[in-house]
Amino acid sequence: MKPMQELLKGLWKENPVLVLFLGMCPSLATSSNAKNGLGMGLATTFVLVCSNMAISMIRDIVPAKIRIPCYIIVIAAFTTVVDLGMQAYTETLYNALGIFIPLIVVNCIVLGRAEAFASKNGIFFSALDGLGMGLGFTAALTFIGIIREFLSAGTFFQIKLIPGWEYGFSVMGQAPGGFIVMGFILAAMNIYNSRQAAREGRTFELPQELDCRHCNICRLAGTDEKEK
Repeated sequence: MKPMQELLKGLWKENPVLVLFLGMCPSLATSSNAKNGLGMGLATTFVLVCSNMAISMIRDIVPAKIRIPCYIIVIAAFTTVVDLGMQAYTETLYNALGIFIPLIVVNCIVLGRAEAFASKNGIFFSALDGLGMGLGFTAALTFIGIIREFLSAGTFFQIKLIPGWEYGFSVMGQAPGGFIVMGFILAAMNIYNSRQAAREGRTFELPQELDCRHCNICRLAGTDEKEK
């Protein structure tokens, strides 16, 4: 296990949003602009790193049958720290993110890394795992936020880039805009990965979530037609 690999895996190979498809609700809801995406990402990163380290320290003394409730309590403690800290020092950002800050406690990325990695590894590598996943989460949210903010208002971190831009694509600042931008990003990633695989002489396999072989919609539609 190499430290640099553990740190960088969350940025691309195991990006929690764009590859593992975790934490999609806050990803789409808080990435309406770059500032909100960056703030949400950094808040989640803090909770990820601290909870991973704490859970790694107590992993040998927590009974297996109650490990999940114990992990949730640890995560909730650090989420409370973030919640109160942002409320005190970044009130504007706190109000913009709203309920999604306290909801970090139930973010599947945080609990998932606690169960899958921190509960099985030492403090140092658990911290690197949390930092890498957090940075990948932050990068994804910020990138989506940059695109949505520019298309909806012509700004970059609320700085006007195009002075004459008065009417943007308002849908990009709303929930459907998040799905649209996410779809284009996933398509671009799959094109890049497929070409990279072709250059290396191997077959590119789509993630199961995006592979038609793992989708039952057509089968369900056919069943409905037969019943009619």
